[in-house]
Amino acid sequence: MKRAGVLFLAVVPVVATVVYFVLPSGAADAPAAPAPAGTQSSRDDAKDRAEQDHEQQRDKDDEIIASLPPGLAAPDKEELAHRLVSSAEHSTTDWRSTYGMIEDRDDDCGYTAGIIGFCTGTHDLLTLVEHYTGSHPGNGLARYLPALRKVDGTDSHEGLDPGFTDAWKAESELPEFRAAQEEERDRVYFEPAVRLAKLDGLGTLGQFVYYDAMVFHGTGTDESGFYALRERVLRKAKTPAAGGSEKAYLDAFLDVRRATMLTRYPDRDTSRVDTAQRRFLQAGNLALDTPLTWEMYGDSYTSS
Repeated sequence: MKRAGVLFLAVVPVVATVVYFVLPSGAADAPAAPAPAGTQSSRDDAKDRAEQDHEQQRDKDDEIIASLPPGLAAPDKEELAHRLVSSAEHSTTDWRSTYGMIEDRDDDCGYTAGIIGFCTGTHDLLTLVEHYTGSHPGNGLARYLPALRKVDGTDSHEGLDPGFTDAWKAESELPEFRAAQEEERDRVYFEPAVRLAKLDGLGTLGQFVYYDAMVFHGTGTDESGFYALRERVLRKAKTPAAGGSEKAYLDAFLDVRRATMLTRYPDRDTSRVDTAQRRFLQAGNLALDTPLTWEMYGDSYTSS
């Protein structure tokens, strides 16, 4: 499923895009290789200037975000977004019924689990359990952390079977773990998607389009990840913030996204694009107004 700044994104590499929009402040500071004598000071100065520029840019973008309508971050729209994603991930709009869901979907991502489809093979499930264990040591999933680290990036169940699925279901009965799932979903997917979409000049529908794409494609830097996908779109259409048409940009985004989905999974149903988001766009529903009707994998859904 997934692999783990509009003001300047069109001209920066994908990795820089990810660092700016996804990683917390300071998280991108990896240890540098030892510098030859006499150059360390200049490198430190350059690093300090880059950090200052980064903080200044974030401050400017924060001001832009604060001046905009809540869009998808409004409580009713956020609830709608989670219902839409759940219809694609779990074939139900009742996303609160899916905390304990866990299965292997034979998609090379290992076990898929929880409200947003955290995966043992794509790093986000590992990160969730690590964060949860940090605040709730001794929980029922903590003993699987060594195995989760070992299988990360693979579809292997080594060290997880036979007990991990039962442990996940049991832990998902606890309010603390349910809250942890929601927090990780929002931190990794929802909040970065809404922020970037707003900076790109997109309305509520466009913000949802980004959110669903991040959930499916992930926030990694591989060629099928969200940020690489967006870079390909920018070569075809301008964002509204850059003077482009919102509908034309979203059309291009959905075209590229659909092609990316089919490149990776040639037999994958693309309902979440074709009979949901594309239909909303064709109807001109850029505000994602309700009532909404959409189809997913042949099933019809309505949200009022």
